[in-house]
Amino acid sequence: MMAPPKDVYLQMAANNRKLLALIVLFPVSLAVFVYAFLWLFYVIAVDGEMSYEEYQPFLQDTFSILVPIIILICVGTTIFSLYAGKDLILNLTGARLCPDTQHNRKVYQAVENIALAAGIPMPKVYVIRSPALNAFATGYSPNNAAVTLTSGLIERLSPLELEAVIAHEIGHILNRDIRLNLFIITGIGLIGLFGELLIRIRLRGNSKGKSGQLIAILILIGLALYLYRYFVAPLLHMAISRTQEFQADATSAYLTRNPQALIDALSKISENPTVDDLSSKSFAAMCIFNPLDKVSHLLDTHPPIQERIARLEQMS
Repeated sequence: MMAPPKDVYLQMAANNRKLLALIVLFPVSLAVFVYAFLWLFYVIAVDGEMSYEEYQPFLQDTFSILVPIIILICVGTTIFSLYAGKDLILNLTGARLCPDTQHNRKVYQAVENIALAAGIPMPKVYVIRSPALNAFATGYSPNNAAVTLTSGLIERLSPLELEAVIAHEIGHILNRDIRLNLFIITGIGLIGLFGELLIRIRLRGNSKGKSGQLIAILILIGLALYLYRYFVAPLLHMAISRTQEFQADATSAYLTRNPQALIDALSKISENPTVDDLSSKSFAAMCIFNPLDKVSHLLDTHPPIQERIARLEQMS
């Protein structure tokens, strides 16, 4: 008899701890990154034109503006991810509710069977119209979760392979990975949005004196947030997502008692995983297979396909 994956309650507790750590780590890492960026700005662009004693008030003014912005981002991220994050992701990825028709009966039967085996409410089923093969799960908890499949995946996979992919995604729901992903995706998105808004600020009229200094502070903070969104935040997601994929693979093998079905499904998915509507790195991290590129890189959120298959073969 196949051994169960890591105890689901231990996994849920671990993910809850990670979520709390992220809620703390986001504001701390943001503050450190922005302050370090302002120091770098001083060294590169300001040093020589003004002394540190002259620059220090600028740093203090910047930090006094920065702290409320960071608090707003973190509080907004938590609230938004809880109440609207799932719907935003589904809308931005072009996912539409999958009609429960005879044509889609195999999809609904697979989702019902796996949800029953996992002991969770049946998630809603969405579809992205794309010939590519990919899937993801989202939501804040099993009670409001959703599983999204591409039309290409539904058409090309056998019933057992489709069931294995759905079991992988329900594994993410069962382990509460979706809550972590939702927080990170909406957090990264809000950081980028705030950054772009602050960069685009233009002062009408006189830009000298205090008002000009305020604009300069906001633009520098915006630039720092923008860089954080693209270079720092993805590292947090990468560190979490790789272990999530292994655990979800193991959960799929346990729920279906058929690791070979997931091996075959991953092999087919790897041939054509690219989905235009999932072109964002943030969205790509929550998919069963990286939809941006077939080749694994050091900073990918997904472990190499060969390593995932090798682990599944050990379960056969």
